[in-house]
Amino acid sequence: MSRTIAIVEDDISIRQNYTELLQKQGYQVQAYSNRKVAQQALTEKLPDLAIIDIGLEDEIDGGFTLCQALRQLSSSLPIIFLTARDNDFDTVSGLRMGADDYLTKDISLPHMLARIAALFRRIEANHKPTSVEGNITSGSVSLCLERMLVHWQQQLIELTVTEFWLVHSLVKVPGHVKSRQQLMEDAKVFVDDSTITSHIKRIRKKFMQLDESFDCIDAVYGMGYRWKSETKVN
Repeated sequence: MSRTIAIVEDDISIRQNYTELLQKQGYQVQAYSNRKVAQQALTEKLPDLAIIDIGLEDEIDGGFTLCQALRQLSSSLPIIFLTARDNDFDTVSGLRMGADDYLTKDISLPHMLARIAALFRRIEANHKPTSVEGNITSGSVSLCLERMLVHWQQQLIELTVTEFWLVHSLVKVPGHVKSRQQLMEDAKVFVDDSTITSHIKRIRKKFMQLDESFDCIDAVYGMGYRWKSETKVN
């Protein structure tokens, strides 16, 4: 069964080019020119992956609004921003809203296809049976690798695909400092250091929504991040 990809892009030539490219790769494509039509259609039935431009017709930040709406519907839907806007502010904003990746339109087509394929490979695990070997436990955190689930104090943390793999990278070797480059490699994302920082901040916030005292993700100045043991209260 082929995967369904939604493309939300107001430039008709770009929209058609990407539609044809993805169809040739065997994907089913749903193409939309503006946020309102896309949001209505995708709310009724989510695709397997969404590729969204930021500026959509008369809405300068319509893609951001759509991303937020989709993320409320599903924490695991892979979302990619594909835009001409390459400034740090937009990149960080997009990732804070829950996007898994942020690409600029000068990206090569083979590179873009590789990023899409990487996201799909990471969610295929959801359809495999759970096994004990796929579990990692460290103190109050537990990860199910095969279903990409993270629990803190037995409560589910709603993470995106990229966020899950960043947590997995840290938790599997507690106490070991992971550089931002290593985190990118483990999560199969290729972004700048500030983007990884934004992901980490968002992950921390999600844990702290369940536990205000959460402090297991430790920033090591000039080196990266590590998962540290929980502080025991006597």
